[in-house]
Parts: sequence; C-alpha cells; structure tokens
Amino acid sequence: MRAPAAVLFDMDGTLVDTEVLWWETAREVAAGLGHRLTDADAPEVVGRAVADTAAHLIGVTGADADALDRTAAELTGSFFRKVDAGAPLRPGAAALLASLEAAGVPFALVSASPRSVVDAVVAGSLAGVDFAFTLSADDTVRTKPHPDPYRAAAGRFAAAPSACVAVEDSPDGTASADAAGCGVLVVPSLLPVAPGQGRTFARSLEEVDLAVLSDCLRRPNPEIRGPEPA
Repeated sequence: MRAPAAVLFDMDGTLVDTEVLWWETAREVAAGLGHRLTDADAPEVVGRAVADTAAHLIGVTGADADALDRTAAELTGSFFRKVDAGAPLRPGAAALLASLEAAGVPFALVSASPRSVVDAVVAGSLAGVDFAFTLSADDTVRTKPHPDPYRAAAGRFAAAPSACVAVEDSPDGTASADAAGCGVLVVPSLLPVAPGQGRTFARSLEEVDLAVLSDCLRRPNPEIRGPEPA
C-alpha cells in the first residue's frame, strides 16, 4: 500500500479544538447585531471563512451592507484573541503528526482561517510541528468550500491532488478537498458530514495512522471505510 505523497490537514476542529471558539465569536458578534445565533445558522458559520460568516450575519440581521467589512474585522479580531489565549489539540493530533514526521511523510496545514489566526495557532498550540508550509484563507483567491486551497497545497508538493490525503472535520472543508480530487479522511466535530465516494470516516484522530491515511487514496471505485458519523 503506497503512502500519500502528502497529508493536508485542516486546522480548526481537526487538529486544534477551535471550532467552539469560532462559534462563541460568531454568537457574540451576532448578538451585537441583534441576532441570536442558533443551530439553523451553523451551516453558514461552522467551517466557513470569515467573509462568509460576516455576509451571513449581515443578511440575517438586515444590517447595512456597509457594515460587512467592519463585521468581518470584528470576527477576525475576536477569534484571534480567543485562539491566542490558547486552544487545545484534538485527541490524537500530536501523536499522528509525530508519526508522520518519523515516517518521513510530508504534511501541510490548509486552513480557511485568516493568516493572523493560522500564525497564532502554529506559534502556540502547534508550536514545534514541522509543517512543510501553511496555507490560510488569504493565500488563495477562493477558500473552502472551493477546491483552490487543496489544489494549491498539492501543487506546492509537486503532487497530483489524487496522491494526497486531506484530513477534515466539516462539510465545507470536505467539499473543498473532494472537489480538488484528494482522498479525504473525515473526523467530524460540530457538524455531521455526509458519506460520499472517496470519503473515509474516523471517530477520532486517535484511530488514525499511516495505514489508514494510505487507505484513503482514491481508487476507481472507492468505498466508505470506518464508522460513519452519527
């Protein structure tokens, strides 16, 4: 079984437990706009880029479109402060990253968070992890759920996306990796992710090793392996 050319990790909710912090941020900003965030808002908040969440909050509150940039800046600033104060790693993340490094399998961080947030997490919770590089929402014209981030990451490794495995937790991130052509390992966090061709599911990164990642590489007729999300 061949190893992936590279493993491409999402950050928020996958390696670092920051999705709850992002939800808290969005809830606070929404409240300031006169909106109570509920589960109905989750698809437009969880796993989404700052600009997408800001646009959603402006839309549901009927706020002036001129407030879009201000809302996005408020989301970014508040989230950065929460992350900078410290965010725990997801269970199994440290061991998996260390095992890939020991095996000589390269890996990168591919996030829909702004560069400031990515850099804060890499300098904090992920300090000492030997990522080949990190990609943020600021590094491609379009971010998740579009395929651009994962295509760009595979290109940085001079590899075909189909030779890479993306590790994701959210529907939008999974859609991005799927559309790019990567094999996808899904470890759901706040939102369920629908089963699909080429998607493998695990309940925790504690269940994941190089063999599991290698098994995620796309085949002519890929199967769903492992437990599906509840």
